Amino acid sequence: MRVQTQSVHFVADRKLLQFIDKKVNKLETFYDRIIDADVTLRLENTGQVKDKIAEIKLQVPGDTLIVRETSKTFEGSVDSAVGVLKRQLIKRKEKMSRR
Repeated sequence: MRVQTQSVHFVADRKLLQFIDKKVNKLETFYDRIIDADVTLRLENTGQVKDKIAEIKLQVPGDTLIVRETSKTFEGSVDSAVGVLKRQLIKRKEKMSRR
């Protein structure tokens, strides 16, 4: 699976990029037909607090799964987005096996 990470209006450090690659690549253990993943990292300035938004678009045969999560850190945002995608992929795999 190809993982492409894009950071909007800032430069992501190598440690964050490695964390994202590691987390997103783990999704292949739940659904092995993933084509690629596009991760977009964005800062949102809402008053005093700067929220970190992670959006993951996962290409699977015949569909695109999109998840957007917000947290105080990019690691937290990516972690919760991967958790949501994990549940969606397991559900999708169960539906496919019933057919």
